Formats: sequence, structure tokens, C-alpha cells
Amino acid sequence: MIINFRKVTKTPLDFNIESNNIVFKGSLKYDGENLVLLQATITGSIDLDCYLCANEVVLPLNEDVEFLISDGAYSGLHDDYDVVESFDGHINIEELLNSEIELIKSGYHSCEDCK
Repeated sequence: MIINFRKVTKTPLDFNIESNNIVFKGSLKYDGENLVLLQATITGSIDLDCYLCANEVVLPLNEDVEFLISDGAYSGLHDDYDVVESFDGHINIEELLNSEIELIKSGYHSCEDCK
């Protein structure tokens, strides 16, 4: 799902995508200065390998996600949110979901036997 920055206003624009047992549901809202606030929840589960023994681990997900998306390069500092830059005038929701999943996967996850 790709959304044009110009379609995002002060009224929240809802989105909901599903991919591989994962649901990414939330809204986009214009926040000023070429910034859009994304507020969403990631639910479902992902399969990972235990970082100690490499056995499969099913990790349940229930993550709240909030960050700003900048239409172009962002040079300021924001105290409340991380800022993701987009350089084509569009917000790619699937790409943002994949990035969040990769961040979750990069953690150290262990199976019940290794805890």
C-alpha cells in the first residue's frame, strides 16, 4: 500500500495490511513541516531462530509503533519521535512494516529450553 504525502491531512487516514500472519493497522496524520505521524500496532507472530541453539521460536507480536515520516530529508531534531525519511513523495506502508519486522528480528530471541 502506497500513499501519497498530499493525501494525508489533519484528519487521520486509516490503513490495515496483512502479510504472513502479521497485521499492521493504524493511521497517518499530518503533523506539520512536511511530517506525517504514523501511529499503529503490529500483531500476529513471526518464526525466528533461537540465538543460542538455532531451534525455531515462534514470537508473538503485539507492538505499538509511533514515528514521524518526513517528505524529503529531515535536518531537525524531534524530542518525541524517531523520524523516517521518504524521498519520492510517497509513504510505502509495506516497506515500513518490513523495516519494523527486521528490527524485531534483530533482537536476541531464545527458545524455552535456552531461557
